[in-house]
Amino acid sequence: MLNEILESNQFILLMALLLIISVLVTKFSTRLGVPSLVLFIGVGMLVGSDGLNIIYFDNATIAQLIGIIALVVILFEGGLQTQWTKIKPVLPSALTMATSGVLVTTGIVAVASKYMLGISWLEGLLLGSIVGSTDAAAVFAVLKDKNIKGNIKSMLEAESGSNDPMAMFLTLSFIQLITQDQAGIGSLIWSFFWQMGIGLLCGLIIGKVGSLSINRINLDSSGLYPLFGLAFAFSAYSITALMDASGLLAVYTAALVIGNSELTYRHSIVRFNEGFAWMAQIVMFVILGLFVFPAELFQWNYLINGLLVSTVLIFIARPLAVYLNLLKSQYNNKEKLFLSWAGLRGAVPIVLSIFPMLAGVEGSQVMFNVVFFVVLTSTLVQGSTITFMSSKLGLEGEAKERSMHSLELISIGKTNVEMIEYDVTSKNKIIGETLECITLPDNALINAIIRDNEIITPNGQTVIKEHDTLYILVSRKSKQKLIKVLEKDTDTL
Repeated sequence: MLNEILESNQFILLMALLLIISVLVTKFSTRLGVPSLVLFIGVGMLVGSDGLNIIYFDNATIAQLIGIIALVVILFEGGLQTQWTKIKPVLPSALTMATSGVLVTTGIVAVASKYMLGISWLEGLLLGSIVGSTDAAAVFAVLKDKNIKGNIKSMLEAESGSNDPMAMFLTLSFIQLITQDQAGIGSLIWSFFWQMGIGLLCGLIIGKVGSLSINRINLDSSGLYPLFGLAFAFSAYSITALMDASGLLAVYTAALVIGNSELTYRHSIVRFNEGFAWMAQIVMFVILGLFVFPAELFQWNYLINGLLVSTVLIFIARPLAVYLNLLKSQYNNKEKLFLSWAGLRGAVPIVLSIFPMLAGVEGSQVMFNVVFFVVLTSTLVQGSTITFMSSKLGLEGEAKERSMHSLELISIGKTNVEMIEYDVTSKNKIIGETLECITLPDNALINAIIRDNEIITPNGQTVIKEHDTLYILVSRKSKQKLIKVLEKDTDTL
């Protein structure tokens, strides 16, 4: 009994050390110019059996389960922070890339794999479908703090958030064709429309129910609201998956609905999920690093095969998919070139490459090693040069402006009152006006102003200046009126 307790304590200590090391790694990744996701994988490989031999892990079922759970958390966080007004203009292009773009990429990689690796057509199509989609975890993590032109960034985020279901559908379909002779093309076509249609419908319904529930329930602690919101993400995935539909599409759709609704405790919900998504990424990539055996992976045949597939994917398949599917879009050649280069591969292909293992597909271990090398190459080469490419192509956006936040104070949590944090920009009409000249709605009061890192106690004669941060106490019923007053800009004059 004592030995079991000691082993449990040692395991908990090890997990704590891994988390600390992984979080510190994110600090150094920026200085090194290497995406933190690669370093997370490196941490897993370091403590694995071929490294320091601290942890031995080869359970494909657990790796897949952890990967799916992490993807749900990451997609939910990405959807919460995606503004509908920004992705709406690029949605047709994003959906085209999420469906037809994945098909084109799959087909080109399949042809290359057939002749370069000497595998069958179905195996080539399976490999192509596994690496066919860009990865939400990689794209959200790499682009989060990058100053890239707005519509390009929105396009990449919308595509990566919506193309995972297509890649998963193709992967499972080709596994079925390989392992079951009776699987027909007609049934697969019906399965596609069922999975996407039901996934979208369930996401919309659960998202609407989730946003209404969050706003109407009166919980004793504000810390419960983020957990309550996250519960709808897992509900969306599990309910939809049990209906043999796309759970990942349902999660992202539900997150879009919830994130673009008027939410109580929005700031707490978003901040919690942001931190939890980081933890999910860390755990997922460390686990995937543990699942890899470097001594087996870094053999010449895997290195050469992985390099060949990576070259085709990065320099042929992805660019052709972008240029063919966005032929009549609003994007110019420089923007298409950047979209081609920013098609990062990450955790999703690695998680999908575990599916053939669980299905007993012959040569699945070889396929996993090739996919892992492809992901490593994509993240290292493409992920570390995103900023450089955007600068060279002249696609850097305007300086990021902080969005308005709602600071939920525990002491007023049950009074339907919120503290709004608002950053004044050069476009705001209220610049140069005194507080007594600003017509605020009833039940709204500016309590404090932060200017040049100093706090100012406002009065009627206080003049609003650019870059001021306003803290405004407002009742929830007057919040929308306040937003309209604050967001009037000089363009509307």
